Amino acid sequence: MATTLAPVADREVLRCDYCSLVQFRTTSSICRRCKKPLEVELPVAAAPGPVLVTETPEDHSGPQVARAVRDLRRRRNLSQRQLAGRMQVPRTYISKIENARAVPTLSSLQRLADALEVHLTELLADRRDIAHDVLSDPFIAEIAPLLLKIDPLQRALFLNQVREIAAGRRRSA
Repeated sequence: MATTLAPVADREVLRCDYCSLVQFRTTSSICRRCKKPLEVELPVAAAPGPVLVTETPEDHSGPQVARAVRDLRRRRNLSQRQLAGRMQVPRTYISKIENARAVPTLSSLQRLADALEVHLTELLADRRDIAHDVLSDPFIAEIAPLLLKIDPLQRALFLNQVREIAAGRRRSA
């Protein structure tokens, strides 16, 4: 939450409750200094039980992540801002995902699934066979528990090395 101060020339001035920086409201509603959301609405209690994602017959091209996120969010009675607050990302990022203008990374998909309180495969509803294949791969099965134990910097370094290996590039010593 941010403390709203007096507006200046039709621009809203806010004080971040985390770092106390006084600033104009950003378009993303994220603090310029600490990168925390300036506004976080309290989430509505999620509906109990499993949530099924509806599929439209006219659109079968690739994973329906956008539709799945929108459907799950609406069934959980969450606004885009509330979901963004749970993930600590800008609301516009959620909008871009739901409108298929942004493709979330695997880590973002996992954070989305956690925020929506579903398994990752629910976001990949029409591609469960591929998700199952990926998750049952011996390499992925071996590194997945380890990735959860390392910090974000180590994870980024590891992913960069895997990308370089996959691209056929080798580092010189």
